[in-house]
Formats: sequence, structure tokens, C-alpha cells
Amino acid sequence: MPALARSLVLTACLFAAGAAGAQTPVGDYHQHIFSAEDLELAGPASGLQALDAQGVIALLDAAGIRKGTLLSLAYMYGKPGRQLEDEPGQVRRENDWTLAQAARYPDRLLAFCSVNPLKDYAIAEIERCAARPNNARGLKLHFGNSDIQLDDPAHVARLREVFAAANRRRMAIVVHLRASIGKGRPYGARQARIFIEQVLPAAPGVTVQVAHFAGSGPGYEDPPAREAMGVLAAAAAQRDPRTRNLYFDVASIVDRDIGPELARLVADTIRQVGTDRVLYGTDAAQGDNLRPRESWAAFRRLPLSEDEFARIANNVPPYFK
Repeated sequence: MPALARSLVLTACLFAAGAAGAQTPVGDYHQHIFSAEDLELAGPASGLQALDAQGVIALLDAAGIRKGTLLSLAYMYGKPGRQLEDEPGQVRRENDWTLAQAARYPDRLLAFCSVNPLKDYAIAEIERCAARPNNARGLKLHFGNSDIQLDDPAHVARLREVFAAANRRRMAIVVHLRASIGKGRPYGARQARIFIEQVLPAAPGVTVQVAHFAGSGPGYEDPPAREAMGVLAAAAAQRDPRTRNLYFDVASIVDRDIGPELARLVADTIRQVGTDRVLYGTDAAQGDNLRPRESWAAFRRLPLSEDEFARIANNVPPYFK
């Protein structure tokens, strides 16, 4: 082949590789929707806006994203100290609404139910969600909102029961592991080790997705979260068998203003756990949070290779296959 022809072929290949690397993600695996009841619960001062499945689909379409995981906000109704009339009924209605929203786009959206795992109705609600006609594909737990404390043996014992219930029903688990920031609960390496050693083994057969890289977002300016993630990442890198089904989503941890040092840390952590375990997500399309298209653009600022970006973009968690 003449030199000029070889050069043209090489240029075309490089262009194609670059275009593939720049592709948008297949899915957004951490999305919240907001019912009228959610807005009433949060109050006008929250600034929240109603967001249903149609609104999420519009956001995904604008970003070129095909799939989405809708995470119920029912856990908010069980927040400690909140007094509600018929709390279990409100939790059921919120979970059912989320399931119904995903059912509007069955080829694109999946729904996860949610509970405060410490509530006495939690396991019954997990069982109910799993048996619904539009059954929940998974369970969303929010340790911060539910004030889960991994240093409390009673909380750990209850979590084992809840994880086991989800495992029996083949429900994946998305867990906001970060302990309550407002209450100043202990969080870091010790709590991450307890999670690996005592909680994860209760759900050995289902995907467990740690949200926000073990933080909360937006941003990753959270040293305790980075410490906890360091323990989880090390266990994953060492192929600890308890982490066999462990994944990590990057929802809202990379914003437009991420500095170079923190960007390097996030990139290094992604490489430590392996790009095959990293799931793209954006969290909630509310307020100053980045929408899916803008969030992916911000994520692209990380010092990763085009091949690494492409691998993350193409990841599909087992519960979506």
C-alpha cells in the first residue's frame, strides 16, 4: 500500500477511535424522580420541581443516553424524627408511583423501590415491591437519610436482614453509604470495613452499587467519603470475594469546578477498582445539580484515556441485562 494511502487509513482509524471514545454513556444508572407528594413533603423552601419519567427521558435524549435507573425517594418518608400519618402507606404509594413511571418506558427505564431499613415494615415492603406486576428490579437504601450507623451492632444486624431479603428476591441494591453529615455520624475506613465484612456477605448473589463513590455529592470535597472509598477500592482491587458483585457509581461527584488534584484522585480510584466496575450516573435533575449531558461533559475532564472513557460509557450493570 502506498505511503499516502497508509497515512489516510491510519488517520481514519484514529478518528474513528476518538469518536468511539467520546461517545455518550449507554445508561444513567442513578436518577431520582419527584412526585407531587415529594414536593409537599420537602416544602416550598426546598426549591424542588416535579419530575416524572417523561422529564427524565427528555434529559436522557438530550444527552444521547438510552437507559436509566429510577431510584425511589420513599426512604425520605421514613426519615427518623419525621411524623407522618400512615407512614407505611405513604412509602407504598411513593414506591408504586416510581414503578409506574418506569413502566411507561419499559424498554428504557428500570425502577428501584426504597425503604428506611430500620423500620419494622421494611422487609414486608421489599417483598411487596418484588411481587408487584411491574416488579422492582432493585432496592435503594440511603444510610444518611435513615441515620444508619455501621458502628451500631443492632443496625448492622438489621441491615443483614434487609440485604438478605433483597438477595432472596434477586433485587439489586443501590446504597448511599455515606453516614449522616448533618448529625456528624462517624464515617470512614472503619465503617467501610464493617460494610465489607458484615453487611455485603448477606447479599452474595446480587449486584450492590455504592452510590457517589461512597460520598454524597455534588462534588467530592469529603475526606471521610474518600477514606471509605479507599478501603472499598482496595478490597475490589485485591479481588476480595465479598466484593465480587460490587459496583460504584460516580453520580454527581465530578462537577465543572473540579480541581486537577481531585480529578487525579478520582481517576486513580477508577483505575484501582477497574473501569468495568464504574457506572455513570447523575443523581437528581434539581437545582444546581448537573443534568445528564452537562454531567458527562464534566466527567470527561478527568485525566482518563479515551479507551477508559469508552469502557465506562459502555458499562451496563447486571440488573439491566
